[in-house]
Amino acid sequence: MRFTSETSSDGVTERIFHLGEIPGVLWTPEGSTQTRPLVLIGHGGGRHKKAPGPTALARRLVTECGYAVVAIDAPGHGDRPRHPEYDRLATENQARVDSGEELGPLIAGFHALVARQTVPEWRAVLDAVQELTYVGRGPVGYWGVSLGCGLGVPFVAAEPRVRAAVLGLGGASASAEVAARITVPVEFLLQWDDERVPRAAGLALFDALASADKTLHANPGKHGDLPAAELDSSLRFFARHLN
Repeated sequence: MRFTSETSSDGVTERIFHLGEIPGVLWTPEGSTQTRPLVLIGHGGGRHKKAPGPTALARRLVTECGYAVVAIDAPGHGDRPRHPEYDRLATENQARVDSGEELGPLIAGFHALVARQTVPEWRAVLDAVQELTYVGRGPVGYWGVSLGCGLGVPFVAAEPRVRAAVLGLGGASASAEVAARITVPVEFLLQWDDERVPRAAGLALFDALASADKTLHANPGKHGDLPAAELDSSLRFFARHLN
C-alpha cells in the first residue's frame, strides 16, 4: 500500500493511496493510534471514491462514530483508466435498452461481471488496511447503493470479516443466488419510483437475503432521490452492529 498524500481537517485525516493498480482513500480520526471499526464504502455508477455522498458519509462515520472508512475507485471510474471491455458492454446495453429491453437485468448482469474483478480487489484492500496500526482488525461493515450494491452483494457474500451491511438501489436479476449467502444484518434501501431498478427487482433482492436481521427502508422518489435522513439511519445501524 503506497500513500501519496495525507491531509487533516475538522478532526479527520484523509490519506490517498494505491494498492497495486487500485486507487483508494482512507479516512481516520486525526491522531488515531489504535484498532477501531472499519466501514468500506462502494460508490455509485459514474461516480468515484471521493464523490460528495461517500465523502460526507465517511466523515460522519469518523467524527461521530470514531470509525475508519475506506473507499476505492471501481474499474473504469475515478483515477482508474477506462476499461475497453466494460465500455463496450455498457454501450451495447444502452443500445439494447433503446431497442426495448428492460434496463434492470442488463445492469445486474454487468455488475455480476465486474464483481469478478472487484471482489478480490476489495479483499486485498481490506487485508492491507487492517495491517495499519491505526485501523487494525476490528469489526468491518460495508455500505453501497446502486453500483456499490451490485458489486457489494457478491463481496459481502464472500467476505466473512464483514459483520453488517447497508445495501440498496439494486435488483435481484443476477444476484439472488449470491444474496442467499448473506446472513449478516442488512439495512436495505429502496426507492419506490426507481426508474433504473424495477421495484419488484429491488424487493426480490431484499427477499433473497438470508439474513435473519434485515430491514427494508422504502422511500418515495427516483433512483437519485435517496433521502439524506437515510445517512443518519446508516450511522445508527453500524453503531448497533459494529460497536
